[in-house]
Amino acid sequence: MTTSHEDPFVKIAALIGGDEYLKVARSLLNTEDATDEEIASSTGLRINIVRKVLYDLFGKALITGIRVKDEKKGWFVYRWRARKDEVDNFIENQKKKITERLQQRLDYESSAEFYHCGNEDCTKLTFEKALDLSFKCPTCGKLVNIIKNDKLKKALQYKIDELHEDLKH
Repeated sequence: MTTSHEDPFVKIAALIGGDEYLKVARSLLNTEDATDEEIASSTGLRINIVRKVLYDLFGKALITGIRVKDEKKGWFVYRWRARKDEVDNFIENQKKKITERLQQRLDYESSAEFYHCGNEDCTKLTFEKALDLSFKCPTCGKLVNIIKNDKLKKALQYKIDELHEDLKH
């Protein structure tokens, strides 16, 4: 799945959902106001997969649907159109969400001392939890020691600063 020379709309769709999203996005760009059936036909994807992708892209405001009456069949269908102008907003909103999550993690990492036994499969404990467990790991039983999370906090802060700087531009 190479998208290096693709439209940003197609790139974002592929990042969101992979190959199926890529095919639907390409189809939307090739045929404006296509129905789900036309998209299924042009992509070779099953109609239920196409609808799932369309509803997801619609929920993310990356496409729009216009309800029209199918004159042959007599019922209403949706004609779908890419909202290429919304790609930048979508990316910016994702960056904001990621920044918020990173900030929450940094706040958590800064909020307490943590203890760990050194075993990768075991979880780290807050001071209170370690105290309750007499400083023994609840998973493996080894003694837990205080862990330095300065590197993690520094990395989180670096990424937060980088995203903040990126959002300014």
